[in-house]
Amino acid sequence: MRKVDPFDYFASSIEHEFEFVEKYKAEGGKIAGIYCEYTPREIFLAAGSIPICLCGTSSETIPEAEKILPSNLCPLIKSSFGYFSSKSCPFMEMADIIVAETTCDGKKKMYEIMSGSKRLEVLELTQKSDSKSALTHWKSELARLVKVLEKEFKVKITDEKLSAAIRHMNCERTLLKEAFMLGSANPSFVTGMELALIRFRIAGFPMHLAMLELFISEIKQRAKTRKFVAEPDAPRIVLTGCPTGQGSEKLIQIIEECGAIVVCQEACSGIKPVFTNVDETKKPIDAIAEKYFQLTCSCMTPNKGRLDLLGEIAREFKPDGVVDLVWQACHTYNVESYSTGEFVRRKLRMPYIKIETDYSQSDKEQIKVRISAFLEMLKNGRAGHKSPRIT
Repeated sequence: MRKVDPFDYFASSIEHEFEFVEKYKAEGGKIAGIYCEYTPREIFLAAGSIPICLCGTSSETIPEAEKILPSNLCPLIKSSFGYFSSKSCPFMEMADIIVAETTCDGKKKMYEIMSGSKRLEVLELTQKSDSKSALTHWKSELARLVKVLEKEFKVKITDEKLSAAIRHMNCERTLLKEAFMLGSANPSFVTGMELALIRFRIAGFPMHLAMLELFISEIKQRAKTRKFVAEPDAPRIVLTGCPTGQGSEKLIQIIEECGAIVVCQEACSGIKPVFTNVDETKKPIDAIAEKYFQLTCSCMTPNKGRLDLLGEIAREFKPDGVVDLVWQACHTYNVESYSTGEFVRRKLRMPYIKIETDYSQSDKEQIKVRISAFLEMLKNGRAGHKSPRIT
């Protein structure tokens, strides 16, 4: 039997996912579309359904979205809505229900439009990270979701089923975290682009876990044979801020084309959602609610957890600098870049740069100039030169 290359697999994983989901649907399986890491996959798995992330990461559907939505909106929202309005996402078309969340004002209004033609349920996430009442409300929202799915899919979601789903997702998160932690090696044996591709759309797909294990094994083999993927003195970069996905990895590509290596992506498309697991010793629905409520998205206030996570990442990955990605019109991440930059410069004592962009390639050369200057500053700093601060 021909050995499957894990790098090729993840580069084209959507093809494998589509084949799996199409067969599952044909056999009577239920499909749930989701948009955010706050929406717990465990509850859908316990309901015997497959949760699929529908976030848009392609610029191709944006023109279709702009026929309805304003052009000065986040590209993630426009791309996602473009798939909906053009009916060009097979996963969305197969979805029996879409479960969304109130993390973003633009997404909330998008959901209103979508609800006219799709079965859509919205979870209210109260965004006060240090509030016990907010967590209590979130637990009640997830308990309500359990009831919704039981009625929608005609199933009974028991604590035993939830516990089994928790164990599965903990295994999945543990493997993903192990893969992401491979970026901490110095010199580097895995690229930021390779790590960016391993985040897949669906949970509960056994082949993904098998390929993750193979991916980790292949990278460890590179380390044994000293097969580096960058020059030993290549600047080490942590990417923070907005999420990326297949088709929107522009900034990662630019950073690595300029001679640096992205050793870790802090965003919800990277290590953030897999950094901790669900506590298997607590009541399942409470443990699920607590784990997901702790996600450090900029929609939360205060969002000290993001800075704490960046501190952990700095200690583990020992980067030379931090690049903050802000998608245009993502106001929460844009405003939060001030406190993030202050923390990186003053507490971590590390250079920081914010890049505000969209999914298009129109500003690629301009970004290259800025990143090249930033990397040159890092190199000068290593050599003991005093360099101007870049913001």
